[in-house]
Amino acid sequence: MKTLKLVFQNKELLKKIAFVFAAFLLYRVAVFIPIPMISVPDELFNNELLGFLNAFTGGALENLSVISLGVGPYITASIVVQILQTDLVPVLTEWSEQGEVGKQKTNQLTRYLAIGLAFIQALAITIGIDSLSVGVSPTPIVFVYLAIIITAGTSFLLWLGDQITVKGVGNGVSMIIAAGIISSLPATFITLWSLYITPLSADFSTYVSFMIVVVLYIAILLGIIFMQAVNRKVPIQYANRSGQSKLSGKHDSNIPIKLNSAGVISVIFAITILSLPLTIVQFANLSGPVATWITEIFSSTRPIGFTLYIFLIFVFTFFYSFLQVNPEKVATNLSNQNAYIPGVRPGNDTEIYFSKILFKVTLLGAVYLSFVAVVPILTAWAFDLPPTVSVGGTSLLIVVGVAVETFKQITTEANKQEYKGFIR
Repeated sequence: MKTLKLVFQNKELLKKIAFVFAAFLLYRVAVFIPIPMISVPDELFNNELLGFLNAFTGGALENLSVISLGVGPYITASIVVQILQTDLVPVLTEWSEQGEVGKQKTNQLTRYLAIGLAFIQALAITIGIDSLSVGVSPTPIVFVYLAIIITAGTSFLLWLGDQITVKGVGNGVSMIIAAGIISSLPATFITLWSLYITPLSADFSTYVSFMIVVVLYIAILLGIIFMQAVNRKVPIQYANRSGQSKLSGKHDSNIPIKLNSAGVISVIFAITILSLPLTIVQFANLSGPVATWITEIFSSTRPIGFTLYIFLIFVFTFFYSFLQVNPEKVATNLSNQNAYIPGVRPGNDTEIYFSKILFKVTLLGAVYLSFVAVVPILTAWAFDLPPTVSVGGTSLLIVVGVAVETFKQITTEANKQEYKGFIR
């Protein structure tokens, strides 16, 4: 309540929040601006990958709007650059160690790569849709023209995200993703209402089913909010400095390791790898034993695909967690700062100790991510829900993560005003 009061007393912060909402309004308008010369059947988005991407874009992909790709290419480019910075490309590794200058170079490279990926993905979409015979003239010029339009839409979203970061609150790109997901929530509950409450055949059992699904959704949301704050603190100590040892003594601190260091990247990777073969089958209109075999292996609703889905989540969770929290760099930084973990020798022993802790935390995080990721599959099977309704899943992870980080920034901005007044 105190924070809310401080927010309303801070005019600058209110202007930033108002700017964010204005940007969201502009984003929602763009969702309904269609690409010319294209129409697409609704059943196309029964595909898991396309349905997943459609939720991320707030329905822009389903509408085939000019921002159909959302900020997906930028996310992909960011992940690729992060992986290349792990000593795979020496130049990029040097940039990561050059402070603000290196960060600017990396950001510029990421944007150029994102635009290139957006054009390639846009070209693939237009050619793929043409294979369904829904009204696009099959000429190279038309494909390139439509791809340029979609690429321009992604460029616009990146610019809008930058404006939110600079003139608003929160990370602009993350806020746009969260806004797209939140905008699809009303349609989810409307679908549930029409499925369980409004039909003439509705009775007490359907009302109970509706309540169970809603309560389950809220419970998962609260669980994700709680788990978002869970971390393992590794205690560290800073050795005395020669000129201050008598005055300050030892200074105790800790390194927090988040339960979910990988975020939602591992789930996104797993869904992408599983869904790409299914998408190719659908676009190519394949049928027969080959299509059946591919569906059995790669569909997460089938036993083999379900097992493979969980396995991929574990693999990518460990990969990305150790990429984000590099034990070798942590040990080196501690040594450079004259710090150490109590009872552990600096250097190689610290790296091994930290790796063991990170492994244990990541194992729990992978179990947690797998649970959140499979809940929509299990609930859809138990309650016979349509593909447009997802109870829990990656979307909630993203929304909660963005909401927590944005709330922290708003709280910090609000308290700045309070401290400023105190100094005066």
